[in-house]
Amino acid sequence: MDKRTCESTGVLRWFEDLVRDDVATVGGKNASLGEMVRSLGEKGVRVPPGFATTADTFRRYIASNDLGALLGDLLGRLDAGQLTLAEAGRQIRAAITGGAWPEDIEQEIRAAYRTLGARVGQDAPSVAVRSSATAEDLPDASFAGQQETFLNVRGEEALMSACRRCFASLFTDRAITYRKLKGFGQLDVALSVGVQLMVRSDIGGSGVMFSIDTESGFDKVVLINAAWGLGENVVQGTVSPDEYQVFKPFLADEGLVPILHKALGAKEIKMIYAGGQGAPTRNVPTSKAERESFVLSDAEILELARSAVVIEEHYGQPMDMEWARDGDTGQVYIVQARPETVQSRMEADAFRTYRLGATGAKLLGGLSVGSAVATGEVCLIESAEEIERFVDGAVLVTSTTDPDWVPIMKRAAAIVTDHGGRTSHAAIISRELGVPAIVGTGNATHLLHDGQEVTVSCAGGDEGAVYAGKAEFSIRETRLDEVPETRTKVMLNLANPSAAARWWRLPVDGVGLARMEFVISNEVKVHPLALSRYDRLAPGADRDEIDRLVRGFDCRTDYFVETLARGLSRIAATWYPNPAIIRMSDSRPTNTQTCWAGRASSPTNRTR
Repeated sequence: MDKRTCESTGVLRWFEDLVRDDVATVGGKNASLGEMVRSLGEKGVRVPPGFATTADTFRRYIASNDLGALLGDLLGRLDAGQLTLAEAGRQIRAAITGGAWPEDIEQEIRAAYRTLGARVGQDAPSVAVRSSATAEDLPDASFAGQQETFLNVRGEEALMSACRRCFASLFTDRAITYRKLKGFGQLDVALSVGVQLMVRSDIGGSGVMFSIDTESGFDKVVLINAAWGLGENVVQGTVSPDEYQVFKPFLADEGLVPILHKALGAKEIKMIYAGGQGAPTRNVPTSKAERESFVLSDAEILELARSAVVIEEHYGQPMDMEWARDGDTGQVYIVQARPETVQSRMEADAFRTYRLGATGAKLLGGLSVGSAVATGEVCLIESAEEIERFVDGAVLVTSTTDPDWVPIMKRAAAIVTDHGGRTSHAAIISRELGVPAIVGTGNATHLLHDGQEVTVSCAGGDEGAVYAGKAEFSIRETRLDEVPETRTKVMLNLANPSAAARWWRLPVDGVGLARMEFVISNEVKVHPLALSRYDRLAPGADRDEIDRLVRGFDCRTDYFVETLARGLSRIAATWYPNPAIIRMSDSRPTNTQTCWAGRASSPTNRTR
């Protein structure tokens, strides 16, 4: 690299000249990118190159357009109730996007863009233009998704326009609300723009990963979400992604494949480059083959997990990361890394459990966010434009949420969505606000209706459930530091692998009993004879459900063996290296009646 044409200045800084302590200069997101470029490249962590404008550049832009007084006036009128949030935000954003660039700033940004192109051998490289606020990615406030990101920006004019829109996005309705919730002064925060070479994940895949279990805080796993195409659909919660869990203590042994869990997501759409003169990206339906295939191979899952461990060890804390796989080269890149802000800050000795009483009929299920239970009346909201009609204390039901929904998320008893995964920005904010959510249900907006009384339970493990009516439930608080020591070893009995990590903080000596048939019922969900004698099953619901379950696997046998092995491993991993005692199964009919196709297959069972 020619440093004479690639120097950092007061207007902008190249990633390789940044460190994590530069938050006040380039915001948390860009400071972290620079830290990884400088320190982790030699450890195998790939980060696309780029540069970041400084906070002083933002302040100069505001001052040169005489916007300071206007912003202060509009925000003051908002606080006084003279303007609505939507009115104040809209006027502020319009004023910022209508501003003119100081000539020296514009020339330096354009020159840096040309230099970036020269570095990668492209005349007009496609870049991601990301917002990075100086109060962002902090240990106690993620600011996840509060400002805008623009993908596949190509050409100098498009870049300058995207930078303006990033500046304006410091005052999205959601960002104004979030800063107020977190106690930040609205005009005390500046914005840096990160300009980063695009990874061709539009023809590959992308997603989010955490170096900690997002719901339980179990610190020995890496959680990965993945979808086809660009990553915005995963972070915005508009797609239900694949989910993987990897056991960190065994990653150092390259002879092992410590993948504890693989779940195929619906992945209904993917975001790709649009081409032409319109929007730079667009969503298209995925093919049947894409919907029925895992985005990542086992080798790629392990590569990502190892990168997560390297990043976590470098920062000395659990991390929330975004990744992208280049469809041309097959290489995997880290495009963002921020501190995890919820589980890592939980009080370690406080243990809260929720127990449901009698419930009405189960209406639907999805992925649980949090571990709480809540009741309320459904308020079905079709789009962010309908936010004003939300009723405080209601259960928010919608197709998908993004950070625009923050103003009502904090007022909801619970949230239920058709789409999304546990690592979306909305899920992150739900955890920070302490609001239980069930995401990726597939059909909540079709099955639930306004005013319907429901119970939302995230207390049963990975899968949350919505029940008819308002059920009674109890909450138990336990101080783990007050649990007495015993001379007798205390071990847990467990049946559900997806709930095992919820108990990891308990001071026990391992698993005293895990019955394999219960793992088959809860995790595999299909009787082994129904798989081996699939051709004998009559066409209908059982065969359809088996076909759905085994998608992504080479054959039905692989599905059974791998899913059972991983289910048992999830239980054993939770208290490793303490022992886990597994009782083998004889697949008796009385033990497998809850399996799909169990009733049809069990009477012919002669394996005893």
